[in-house]
Amino acid sequence: MKKHSLILLASLLASPMALAEVVVIGHTSGPDSITQNQVRDIYLNRSQQLPDGQKARPFELPEGNSARSEFHDKVTGRNDAQLKAFWSQQVFTGRGQPPVEQGNAAAMKATVASTPGSIGYLDAADVDGTVKVILTP
Repeated sequence: MKKHSLILLASLLASPMALAEVVVIGHTSGPDSITQNQVRDIYLNRSQQLPDGQKARPFELPEGNSARSEFHDKVTGRNDAQLKAFWSQQVFTGRGQPPVEQGNAAAMKATVASTPGSIGYLDAADVDGTVKVILTP
């Protein structure tokens, strides 16, 4: 019985439903692709430009959101506490402001769709024709 429970648990963890696939999205007028390093640099205030030269306007989902956790785990390598400390320092020293937070996936998609130069991230299942996928980290 124990063996069957372990096999069931392993198959659930390995299934596509276990983890959402996070993708980086952009405005339809923006670049068709971007590198993971470029996205990291935008989200960590090291760069303010998209590959096509447009000013980058990054958007963020709220703390505790699973897509946010997966995005930052894969792209910036930082968790919520590390991001909070990083942005506190950036703001305190006058180096920058954190990405504007969107309340949920629908708000993220609508904001990126209506803001030229914008960049965000969503679960791949939430993407439609209003935005384009520019990176699958």
